[in-house]
Amino acid sequence: MINIDKAALGFNAVGSKHRLGVLLELVKVGKSGLTIGEIQEQLNIPASTLAHHLDFLKNADLIYQERRGRSIFNLSLIHISEPTRRS
Repeated sequence: MINIDKAALGFNAVGSKHRLGVLLELVKVGKSGLTIGEIQEQLNIPASTLAHHLDFLKNADLIYQERRGRSIFNLSLIHISEPTRRS
C-alpha cells in the first residue's frame, strides 16, 4: 500500500520544472548515474540551485547519491523498463 504522505512528498518534489528535469535525466541514464557537474552541463542549472533541487529529490526518496572514487553520482530510484513489442 502506498503511504499517502510519502506520495505527496514525491509529487511535491517533481512540481518544479528543474527538479522534474533532473529526475528525468537521471531516469534516462539509469544505473550509470550523473555527477553534479554533468547535470549542470546538461540542464544549465547553477550549482547552488542544483544542490537544493537534489536535496529535495533525495528527501522525497526519488534519487540517491553514491560515491565512486572521488566523485559523487546521483541516481534515480525510479526505473523505467522498455515496453515489450507486440507483433
